[in-house]
Amino acid sequence: MSHSHAHSHSHSSAHRGRLILTLIITTTILIAEVIGAYWTSSLALLADAGHMLTDVAGLAIAVTAASLIEKPATSEHTWGLRRAEVLAAGAQATVLLGVGTFAFIEGIERLITPRPIASVGLLVFGIVGLVGNVASILILASGRGANLNMRAAFLEVVNDALGSVAVIASAAIIALTGWTRADAIAGMLIAAFIVPRAITIIREAGSILMESTPKGLDLSEVHEHLSSVPHVLDVHDLHAYEIATGLPVLTAHIVLADECFADGHATTLLHQFQDCVAEHFPVSIEHSTFQLESRTHAEHEISSCRH
Repeated sequence: MSHSHAHSHSHSSAHRGRLILTLIITTTILIAEVIGAYWTSSLALLADAGHMLTDVAGLAIAVTAASLIEKPATSEHTWGLRRAEVLAAGAQATVLLGVGTFAFIEGIERLITPRPIASVGLLVFGIVGLVGNVASILILASGRGANLNMRAAFLEVVNDALGSVAVIASAAIIALTGWTRADAIAGMLIAAFIVPRAITIIREAGSILMESTPKGLDLSEVHEHLSSVPHVLDVHDLHAYEIATGLPVLTAHIVLADECFADGHATTLLHQFQDCVAEHFPVSIEHSTFQLESRTHAEHEISSCRH
């Protein structure tokens, strides 16, 4: 049995710094939008403020997660706390889904019973929100692909920017035409931005937590490729999953011809298997564990536990 330890390490400190700065900006916008929603009676601004509230909580979680994933592995947490980023992203998206649902339902009610809206104030606060959100987008853009945690944070500020655009558009329509239902429609559009993206993040986080095969990796192809190596008699108990974003792992039991253990060829084959899963497939798996077995040992295993 052997392990490959060459997996890459992300620049977590830099990501944490970006998240902290974004958290400060988002908190400032939240305070401004709460004041603005109360002053203007705007659903669009209220929905965006609610979105901002979840962003503040989510970014606080993200900052904490960015710190936790730097913790070294221990005997109790053998992978460290790498999955903290997956839990954080899932929690952010779940709350975001609730906010989007509320905004959509409230928007329907306001379409039926419109309320007076202070369009000038709505426009001012919409512009303030957009400027802050664009600044946050620029801060997070370079690190958005690092992990699911950073991606969730980036998507949130992008959604916030789209929400601010919707707020500005509704303010302009109300100012020019007096049609206050534009505010309800803007609030519902913000919800439409929020819900699908929240569902996507929840699905991806759930896939990692359920230890699904990494997206893009065909496990049957891996099985076929390993089985085709000379001297390999059988491949079973083949599993692949992700510990966290960017950290896929693979384990397998491989039955070799008895002479491979007698002449030392098993070690050469082990290197070949590790190089294969690290380089041959669309998903590079640099942390792999292979249990090499003789035919006698394979027959000794409980058949009901083999896959």
